[in-house]
Amino acid sequence: MGGVARSELVTAVTEAGGFGFLGMVREPPSLIRQEVEAVRRLTSKPFGVNLIPAATDRELLERQLCMCIELTVPVVALWDLVPGVVERLRDAGILVVCQVGSADEGHSAQRAGAQILIAQGVEAGGHVRGTTSLKLLLPEVIGSSDVPVLAAGGIVDGGDLVDALRSGAAGVVIGTAFLASPESFAHDYHKQWILDAHSQDTLLTDVFHINWPIGAPVRVLQNSTTRRERGDPFGPSCIIGEEEGRPIYLFSTDSPLRSMTGDFERMALYAGQGVDKIDAIVPAGERLKAIISEATRLLQPDSGVA
Repeated sequence: MGGVARSELVTAVTEAGGFGFLGMVREPPSLIRQEVEAVRRLTSKPFGVNLIPAATDRELLERQLCMCIELTVPVVALWDLVPGVVERLRDAGILVVCQVGSADEGHSAQRAGAQILIAQGVEAGGHVRGTTSLKLLLPEVIGSSDVPVLAAGGIVDGGDLVDALRSGAAGVVIGTAFLASPESFAHDYHKQWILDAHSQDTLLTDVFHINWPIGAPVRVLQNSTTRRERGDPFGPSCIIGEEEGRPIYLFSTDSPLRSMTGDFERMALYAGQGVDKIDAIVPAGERLKAIISEATRLLQPDSGVA
């Protein structure tokens, strides 16, 4: 979840019975240390760190890996594979999770040593690896995997959790629903857009590409940038915001955070297709408990749900 998943959100999810991940894509090692230590002050339960090698300078990635190993982070989730990274993390005693968008990617991740896979359907918000709906992708990945598989993409409520479990998933990964929480580091502007949005308002697009490899589209809410009202996304850019002295460029993958100022309407407003079901800002722990409660009810033999 990139910059929106900081220690406050991770702690809330973890304390409620989930497993939180710090979104540390391209973040300096000093921030990784700060956030890991903050989580450990607030909970004794395990958690993870999410790194994205494809979007990270090699030198910075090396320092990030060293920091995760130094801090003995329990789990690291990777968006993509770089030779040697999985083996290195495993040698340090860190469990490795890898996100995949196809059965072939699942094979590659397993061969590299990934111990858990995340099958991400095209319904997911943010950066999307594949082109297949979760309903079709999940059984393909599960059927060809020898490790646990988690489901991701448009998962918001207990019904979504039950569907995934009945398809053979070991669990689910939730993004957009937790973005719409007080603990999320997303800016209130972004959260309000989530509340007002419908599924058809989301769009898979390549216009937000600065700081990211070419060919990796994102699912966002449509705005003036996706409608090409702000010019050619592959032409000249301009500064539209700022975060603690760092400029935010038009067409970059930055989404509005609490720490930013600027023209948020032109930024990447990430959202998955499950956004239809989100109509209130709810504490992350409360939302997670509601999801589990609904799923438990639906799984009862007398629930009437096949």
